[in-house]
Amino acid sequence: MKADTIFYNAQVFNVFLKKFEKKNIAVKDGRFLWVHSGQMTELEAESCVDMHDKFIIPGLIDVHMHIESSMTTPLRFSEAAIRWGTTTVVADAHEIANVAGLEGLNDFADADTVLDIFYAVPSSVPSTNETMETTGGKIGKNETIALLNNKNVICLGEVMDFNGLVNDENSVIKGIVKTFREQRPNFPVEGHIPKVKGLNLARFLFEGINSDHTQQSPESIAEKISSGVFLQFQKKSVSKENMDVVAQNNFCEYGCFVTDDVMADDLRNGHLNDILKLAVHSGLPVETAIYMCTYTPARHMGLRDRGCIAPGKIADMVVLDSIDDFSIVSVYKNGKIVNKIDCEPQAVIKSVFPDMLYKSIKCRELTTEDLKIKVTDDENVKEAVCNIIEIEKFGTFTRKTKRNVPVVNGVLNWEEQNLSLLIVMERYGKTGQITFALTDILKSKGAVGTTWAHDHHNLMIMGTDPSDIITLQHKLLKEQGGYGVCAENEIKAFCALPIGGIISDEPIEILGENLCRVRQEMIDLGYENSNVVMSFSTLSLPVSPTIKVTDKGIFDSLTQEKIPLVEELI
Repeated sequence: MKADTIFYNAQVFNVFLKKFEKKNIAVKDGRFLWVHSGQMTELEAESCVDMHDKFIIPGLIDVHMHIESSMTTPLRFSEAAIRWGTTTVVADAHEIANVAGLEGLNDFADADTVLDIFYAVPSSVPSTNETMETTGGKIGKNETIALLNNKNVICLGEVMDFNGLVNDENSVIKGIVKTFREQRPNFPVEGHIPKVKGLNLARFLFEGINSDHTQQSPESIAEKISSGVFLQFQKKSVSKENMDVVAQNNFCEYGCFVTDDVMADDLRNGHLNDILKLAVHSGLPVETAIYMCTYTPARHMGLRDRGCIAPGKIADMVVLDSIDDFSIVSVYKNGKIVNKIDCEPQAVIKSVFPDMLYKSIKCRELTTEDLKIKVTDDENVKEAVCNIIEIEKFGTFTRKTKRNVPVVNGVLNWEEQNLSLLIVMERYGKTGQITFALTDILKSKGAVGTTWAHDHHNLMIMGTDPSDIITLQHKLLKEQGGYGVCAENEIKAFCALPIGGIISDEPIEILGENLCRVRQEMIDLGYENSNVVMSFSTLSLPVSPTIKVTDKGIFDSLTQEKIPLVEELI
C-alpha cells in the first residue's frame, strides 16, 4: 500500500490515552492511514518528513463561535484562524440572520474555505421577540426546516429566550426547539444559560437544552455538569478556580473550550489556541487542555471523523515546537500544509453578498432637538428619578441604579450630571422608533457608536456631548455601518462595516488595526471594562443580564418587563 506522506519522529498526542507518544504518522487521501511506533517499512510513500521530535496534536475544533463577532466574512476568517491551529468550527451565524434573514445567512455560508465550517440553525432571530426588538430578518419553524436540508448544519444554535421557552407554549422559540428535536432528535441543542440555577435550570434542560457557554463559577460548573449540561468554556470562564474544579473532578469529559466571540484585532494574534494556553496557565494540565480543544468538542457535535490522530480520521493536525508555550510551527489541513505563506490574505475578494446588504442602514439623521429629553410639561418639576445603567468591569453584565437628574423647563439636564445618553435607533426602515437611556459609563466628553449592536444590530450611540453624538451618527449613516468614536466634534477612530452594518471584507490585518484604534479611543474616553467593544455592543442584548436597551425600550432581561427611563418626577 502507498501513502501520500509519512511523518517520522514525532511526539504525537493520543487523545484516548491523554498523553504524547513517540510515533510515525502515515497520511493518504487527506486522512490518517496509520499511526505506529515502528518504521512503517510495509508502506511506500510519495514523500517523507522528519519531524525531529516536534509535537503533533489534532487540529483544534471550536464548536461555539460567531464569525460575525470578528466583523469579517467566512473567507477572511478562515485565512486568519487556520494559522492558529483551528481547523474546524461550528458557526452560529445568528448575527447576519438578524440583519438579513435566511437569504443573508445562505449568502454568508456560501463560501469555499480551507477551514471546515459547519453551521448551527440560528434559534434566536430575534433573540427575544418582536415586541422587544426589531430585526431585519427572523428565523422560525419554516426557516429551521429549510436550513436542515443543508448537510453542514449539525446543531441548533444557542437558545437564549428563557421566558419564551419555558413560560409560553405558543412562543416562536418553543416551536423552533420542538421542530428541531422532531427533525433531528440526535443533534445537539445549544444553550445560553447565564446565572440560571435550581428549578429554572431544570426547566431549561427539560426543554432539551444540551449545553451552556456563558460565564461560569465553580458552583455553576458543578451544578450544570451534574445536571447533564455540556459546558463550553470561553475565555471569561477560564480562571484558576474554575480550572481547578475541572481538573479535580475529571470534568474534562463533559466540557470543551470555545471562543464564542473573537474581535478582529484579537484574531490577528490568536484564536482557540489562546484559550488553550490560558487554561494551562490557569492550572489545567496541558494534556487535558488539548483534549478539551480537540476530542470532546468533536464528540459533542457528532463529528466522528476528526478530533484525534487515528486511522481513518481527517488528517488535520498542528505541529508544535513546544507544548510549554504552544508555539506553532505549521498547520496541516486534510494532510496538506497550510502555513502562513500559503494563507497570506488575498488583497481583493469579489463579494458574494447582494447589493441590498450594502444599503441596509435606513434610519434618519439625528438632530440637536432629538437629544432634548422632554419628560414633563409641568414647569414646577425640578428633578426626575431616573433608572441608570451601570456596567461591571469584567464581562458583559449590567445593573440598574437610580439617580436624581435635574429637570429644566421639562427637559432632563443629563449633560451636566456626568451621565451619558444612550440611544438605540431602529435601522431597518420599519418603525423609525428610538429609545433613550442613561448610563454613567463614559468619563470624558465624546461619543461611541456602532451598528454592530447585539443581536438586532440596530444603530446605537452613547455620548456625553450632543454634538459628538450627532457627528458620529451621521458618519455611521454615510458609511452604511461601522464602529466609531468621536470627540471634540472629530471622528477619532472608525472601523467601517459596510456589509449589513456588521462585517467587512477587508483583510483581518487592516480590519483589526482599525478596530484596535476604536478600542483605544473608547478607553481614552474613560470606558472601563475587560473588553470595551463587546461590553458596549451587548448593552443592547436583551437576553444578557440584567438591564439592556433596544429600539423598543429598556428591559429587565430576566423578566422581560419594560423599565421606564424616569421612575418619578419631583
